[in-house]
Amino acid sequence: MTHPRHPYLDHPGPIPFAHRGGAADGLENTAAAFRRADSLGYRYFETDVHTTADGRLVAFHDTTLDRVTDGHGRIADLPWEEVRQARVAGKEPLPLFADLLDEFPDARWNVDIKAAPALVPLVDLIRGTGSWDRVCVGSFSERRVAAAARLAGPRLATSYGVRGVLGLRLRSYGVPFPVRAGAVSAQVPEAQSGVPVVDERFVRTAHARGLQVHVWTINEADRMEALLDLGVDGIMTDQLETLRTVFTARGAWH
Repeated sequence: MTHPRHPYLDHPGPIPFAHRGGAADGLENTAAAFRRADSLGYRYFETDVHTTADGRLVAFHDTTLDRVTDGHGRIADLPWEEVRQARVAGKEPLPLFADLLDEFPDARWNVDIKAAPALVPLVDLIRGTGSWDRVCVGSFSERRVAAAARLAGPRLATSYGVRGVLGLRLRSYGVPFPVRAGAVSAQVPEAQSGVPVVDERFVRTAHARGLQVHVWTINEADRMEALLDLGVDGIMTDQLETLRTVFTARGAWH
């Protein structure tokens, strides 16, 4: 484990993340999912944000409502009054991220900015609620997360986007690829397109730069064990009980 560079990472041991609140039960990114994660003892939650047509910041993964709700259409094209009528798995409403911050005051949030229009509202919300120590902002787009870092300043915890992770991977092989300063973590898949991302070399390079390594989305106990043996600093999972069991057996559940 590396010494935390940011209060967000101030956790005794590797961090267990509830991915979308624990997506295995089909209620991903709902208040009900996060309540269940909270009841199991999770304190780090992963979610995603989009903005509605009228600028409300919604915790939701997809661009459209169609896959997981009984609603239809692009969130960006719909007003909140319409989006709030949709039900995940036909029963749970989509939450505003502001409401989740309020309902779970002790939780820390890893937030993926899924679309550019969500960037400024998210930073404004973090600033307005003083949630600097509770939120880490990430995105597949390195440009987007770098823009959030510039807008918010050094109080904002950020992870690398795809380009930042690629740079770190290349650096692990001795290639002096430029990477953004100021990030606190590299949040990565175990492998991409069949090519391993997380190995001893990658973890060592990240730690040498003071970065934590958080791996998504890991649902099998043997893979969790192998990654923890490599020294990763966090695991995101849909299978909340499985990860808790693995952490508990290793004396790492806090």
